[in-house]
Amino acid sequence: MFRTRIGKAFAVTAMVAGMSVGSYGIAFAASGSSQSAAAITTTQAQPAAPPSGSPWGQQRSDETVLTGDAADKVTAAALAEVGGGTIVRVETDADGHAKYEAHMTKADGTPVTVYVDASFDVVSVESR
Repeated sequence: MFRTRIGKAFAVTAMVAGMSVGSYGIAFAASGSSQSAAAITTTQAQPAAPPSGSPWGQQRSDETVLTGDAADKVTAAALAEVGGGTIVRVETDADGHAKYEAHMTKADGTPVTVYVDASFDVVSVESR
């Protein structure tokens, strides 16, 4: 008798779950959406955009914030190249553009990344 109750409870639970999933599928199909369920899941799994005011996002775990003399030299090179502005952070560059990078905003508010080599010479400037 105990096995029969467990079996019935399991069967009822399975039917309710199946009906729920089936109802979702019917509702999804009736909505006329051309996206597949996989596309919706992929879209929802994308990380949120960086907060406004921070077009570069957070510091990456594979990059290190610069301090001391290196930070001062990268900051000076970036400010000289861009012609002023505001430094957000200076750090090592893990993408291979250069040894260092300075995330900053130009005086007009445009976000840029200035790439600086090991000799503290500017390699390139990338606008965001």
